[in-house]
Amino acid sequence: MDVYQSIRTRVAVRSFTPDPVPGPVIKKILRAGRWAPSRRNTQPWHFIVIRDRDTLAQLASMTSGGPYIANAPLAIAIVMENARMPQFDAGRLIENMLLVAWSEGIGTCFVGGFDHEKVKELLGIPQDMDFVTVMPYGYPAEAAKSGGKRRKPLSDITHVERFGEKWADI
Repeated sequence: MDVYQSIRTRVAVRSFTPDPVPGPVIKKILRAGRWAPSRRNTQPWHFIVIRDRDTLAQLASMTSGGPYIANAPLAIAIVMENARMPQFDAGRLIENMLLVAWSEGIGTCFVGGFDHEKVKELLGIPQDMDFVTVMPYGYPAEAAKSGGKRRKPLSDITHVERFGEKWADI
């Protein structure tokens, strides 16, 4: 699947089959994150690959937004070290990982609402590092549908030279 097709069809996946994600696919996802741009190319990230069922269940209990982590065959925690803009750099690497995963038939979604201190303790993350999120990964349990993924027309959101000057060709 090419990048544009991956962008157009990707949806948030919160229900997974129990099938494990193969090692080469995990490496590809991690490499996609590693190749993300970062502020001054500092590459401040660390990834924690989690497949242990008990750890996944514990992580699911530490967030109000992602109880489905417990049912994923894989999760990857994103940790930033000495990052000036951790959320910005993390967002760029997460999007790379999401798109590559989707191109391999693997679904995921962003999870928020974690108890950061409990997650850091569970995963052994040093206190001076920024925990960002834990992303669950797996094969979608149901065929992903993009039909509900409506977008505003470009003509409503694109301006030329100045805000309010509409681009007529769109």
